[in-house]
Amino acid sequence: MRERRRLDEAITATRAIEKDLADTVDLMELAEMEGDEALVDDGVAALEALARKAETDKVAALLSGEADASDAYLEINAGAGGTESNDWAEMLQRMYMRWAERHGYKVEIIDQHPGEQAGIKSCTLLVKGENAYGWAKTESGVHRLVRISPYDSNARRHTSFTSVWVYPAIDDDIEIEVNEKDLKIDTYRSSGAGGQHVNTTDSAVRITHLPTGIVVACQNERSQHKNRATAMKMLKARLYEAELQKREAEAAATNASKTDIGWGHQIRSYVLQPYQMVKDLRTGVVNTQPQLVLDGELDAYMAAALSQRVTGEKVQVEDID
Repeated sequence: MRERRRLDEAITATRAIEKDLADTVDLMELAEMEGDEALVDDGVAALEALARKAETDKVAALLSGEADASDAYLEINAGAGGTESNDWAEMLQRMYMRWAERHGYKVEIIDQHPGEQAGIKSCTLLVKGENAYGWAKTESGVHRLVRISPYDSNARRHTSFTSVWVYPAIDDDIEIEVNEKDLKIDTYRSSGAGGQHVNTTDSAVRITHLPTGIVVACQNERSQHKNRATAMKMLKARLYEAELQKREAEAAATNASKTDIGWGHQIRSYVLQPYQMVKDLRTGVVNTQPQLVLDGELDAYMAAALSQRVTGEKVQVEDID
């Protein structure tokens, strides 16, 4: 039913654009015959609005993957660099939470490890909403920040790296076989700001899938049983996402894949000093107002990356310092 609704909405939107285009062209032809310049200008404005709507619908049409309509898990891990990298990881967490709010998505913090002085070492977010994974999947990669560090008394410029990994939240009816003998399950005390149940019981759960090396963790519930159930669901989602990536790579070798991601393989640079610019190193999309991007304005980057992912077109883009 969800697939039927998606297709029905796509067909209805296309027919609406076709009708509006025909009506606008007829109106402009009539206005030109009568010499009504104001009406012609209105027609041009209407055509420009239609072009923008068509571009938006074009991006929506790209969200046709097997898991694109699913909710999404979004993992953020700070790189080397101590407090500066931890702060950058927390900035990215806020950026994605604000992006989700702009789309009307709900966000849950599944797991989070605070930094020693500031920021976070890592976190896992669950973004709930239609096409959450389809939009966010191109954000997987290493994000680089260049700025004057507020934690450096000498006000020197620092470069920080943080990795982001996005995978779909699968439905319960999708069967993923996981052998217990392939799992290493650790329990530990939850970390956080404190409270009645924090740091008192070993309720947090970490599961390692030995054949693949995939590690998931959950500590947001008071019950170890509930945390384990959530962690198992996350593990199955990671295994499912890995299979999707494998299929996609086999279908089109030019498509992006997680195997390309590693330290030193940045997908986007956020430069706050000495100039201001956020540049995607895959598509060349640039925004000279970093604060807007860090406030969740990511759709232009996601749309360009989605289009490139589907078409396989590669863009030669020079890196920035």
